[in-house]
Amino acid sequence: MDFEEEVSKIIGQPESSTLEYKAVLPPSKNIAQLIGAFANTEGGYIVLGVSDTLEINGLSEDFMANTITHRAIDLLSPKPIVNYQYIVFEGKKLYVIKVEKSSQPILLESKIYKRVGASSKLSNPIEVKFKPTGYARIKSINQQLETYKSSATDSKIKLLEHYQSILKIIDDLGQLLYPVDANTPTTNPEGKVLSRILFSSFVDNFETYLSDLLYEIFLATPSTLKSSQTVTIEEVLNCADIQEFVKYWAKQKIGKLQKGSVKGFIKENKQINDLGVIDDTMQNEIEKILQIRHLYSHRNGIVDEKFLQYYTGQFPLNSEHQMSISEICDKLSYLSDTTHQIDIKAKAKYKLASGS
Repeated sequence: MDFEEEVSKIIGQPESSTLEYKAVLPPSKNIAQLIGAFANTEGGYIVLGVSDTLEINGLSEDFMANTITHRAIDLLSPKPIVNYQYIVFEGKKLYVIKVEKSSQPILLESKIYKRVGASSKLSNPIEVKFKPTGYARIKSINQQLETYKSSATDSKIKLLEHYQSILKIIDDLGQLLYPVDANTPTTNPEGKVLSRILFSSFVDNFETYLSDLLYEIFLATPSTLKSSQTVTIEEVLNCADIQEFVKYWAKQKIGKLQKGSVKGFIKENKQINDLGVIDDTMQNEIEKILQIRHLYSHRNGIVDEKFLQYYTGQFPLNSEHQMSISEICDKLSYLSDTTHQIDIKAKAKYKLASGS
C-alpha cells in the first residue's frame, strides 16, 4: 500500500491519540510539538488541510510545507523517524506527516510532549505554586490566564506563559514590590527598578504577541501578505527562506506600535483592523499603557512633556512615575483580556491552528 492510499483510509476518522488535523500550516515550533508528542506516544499522522470538524479545505501551496517541516524536525532532539509529502484527496491537495513511535524520548527545548487523547500535552508539567499568604489577586489572574490557554494560538499561549512567569516573580518578591500592601507603591529602590522592568516586559510581550500573530496569519493565509509596500532586494536576501522572511515582515509591521502609535499600527495592519476588536476606547487605553512603558524604558520613570500629552494634568513634570502592584496587575489583566478577544476573532477569521 503506497503512502497516499494509506492516508486516504484514515482521513475522516475523528482526531485521536494517533491522528491530528490542522486546517492550515502552523509555525514550525507548533509542528515540532505535534511530531514530538506522536513520537513519544504511539506514533501517528498529522494531516494539514483538514479542519477538526473534518472539512476538507486543502492546503495552500504558496508556502513550502517541506521547509516548515524541516525546521520543526531540526528543533527536536534526537531526530524522530518522520515521513511527509503532499497527497491529493477528493480533489484537494493535503500535506501529511507520518510519525513513527520512538524508542527513546524526543525533546523539544528540553521538554517532552505526549499525546493524551486527541491533544498534545507537556509530560509532567511544572505546577506553579503561589504563596498562601501572598497577594490573592495574583492567583485569580493566573487562573484566568489558564482558562485563556484553551483553544489558543501558539502566539497567545507563549504570551500567557510569560504573563504567568511575571505573576510568579511578583509573588516571590513581594517584600520588594509591595512591602506595605498591593495598593501602595514600593519605596524600596530595588523594588522600584524591578517594578518598571516587569511592567515593560509584559507590555513588550503584548507587542511580540501581535507580531507573532501576524506571522501566523501570513502563514495560514498567504494572500494577506500582498501589499503595495516596497521591499528591497537586500531585505529578501538577508532572509534564509520564506519562513524567515515572513517573520521579518511581521516584525516590520509592528514598528508603529513599538513607537507608541496604536492608531498607526491598526491603520497599517488590515489583518488586525478587520477583526473589529480594538475600537477607539481600547486604542486610547493601549496607547497610554505604551507611554508608561516608554517612560520606564527610556526615562527611568521621570515624567516628561510627551508623557503629559497622554496624562494631562495628572502628574507634575519631572516627577517620578510609580504604580502599585495592584495597578500593574490591572494593566497586565487588561492586555491579557485584549489578547484573548483578538485571538478568538483571528482564529475564526483566518482558521488559525491551536497551540499544542
